[in-house]
Amino acid sequence: MKPSFTLKELSRLLDVPVQGDETTRIEGLATLKQAGPGHLSFLTNPRYARQLAACQASALILHPDLASTVPVPCLLSRSPYVTYARASQLFAPATDSVTAQDGNPSVHASAVISAEATLGSRVSIGPQAVVEAGAVIGDGSRIGAGCVVGRDCRIGTDVTLYANVTLYHGIRIGDRCIIHAGAVIGADGFGFAFDGERSVKIAQLGAVVLGADVEVGAGSCIDRGALDDTVIEEGVKIDNQVQIGHNCVVGAHTVICGCSALAGSTRIGRYCVIGGGVGITGHLSICDRVTVSAMSMVTQTIDQPGLYSSGTLLQESSLWKRNVVTLGKLSGLSKRVKKLEQVLPQEPAKPGK
Repeated sequence: MKPSFTLKELSRLLDVPVQGDETTRIEGLATLKQAGPGHLSFLTNPRYARQLAACQASALILHPDLASTVPVPCLLSRSPYVTYARASQLFAPATDSVTAQDGNPSVHASAVISAEATLGSRVSIGPQAVVEAGAVIGDGSRIGAGCVVGRDCRIGTDVTLYANVTLYHGIRIGDRCIIHAGAVIGADGFGFAFDGERSVKIAQLGAVVLGADVEVGAGSCIDRGALDDTVIEEGVKIDNQVQIGHNCVVGAHTVICGCSALAGSTRIGRYCVIGGGVGITGHLSICDRVTVSAMSMVTQTIDQPGLYSSGTLLQESSLWKRNVVTLGKLSGLSKRVKKLEQVLPQEPAKPGK
């Protein structure tokens, strides 16, 4: 059934006040430009304020300072984007293949579940999923089609694993985690010792621990530790196709965007943002509340909060090539400048300097 709420109901669920008719019924969310009757829209970026006049939404999520400028009912929020995010969860359709058509939990007949596994109440398991011996799955969790839950894994309550997620042995997943399709948690870390002729594999004896409310994007990989565990703390959000190497620690509520890679034993603090395509070399630390912009290469420890960037900006190709040649000459130019400074008289300091 399609979700439907009155503004009064939304006010209670989202913990924000209503301005206007509380009986207005809302059946979906839409952008300011696309909204029509029955839609709830929102304004989070002042650049789009000009669209308010033409918006056809039945109600809006607005900052209180803007509420007097529109004729329709409003949900008043000092953080409209956060309120929109929470509202989106109320209108999200069920998109998995785990729950039976009647909405009740189910275990598909084709699922293979060890007699030595433990399932909590209201657990759903989809077609062709495998749950190995010693695994424990908490109440209300959902295991999608084709998933593999390795031996001795521990999955908390209300966890969702979408199709074809693989949990290697001994993985621990906290409450309310979401792991999207094709993610692999607990594969061996990339550890080898070279004996002069060949690479000798180092057995990866640790595990992976995900705290509560972690989300892992599709196709991402989090490697198990060599000795200590790889740890992803509570509230961390990991985008698609992210690689996290063995023994990494990612602090609570950090966000890692798509196609980033963390080499082994990297430690990232709390409330950091790692932009898309960032590379981080191993055995270094990033302190709390650091933002690294997209496509940067982090090769040294960061011990002060702030915004960090690297790389060269996009240019027309022929200009970029000329500039790269110039960059290659900077080292020699620097040496020449130092020699000139040694032979030229130094300018006397000016008064007051």
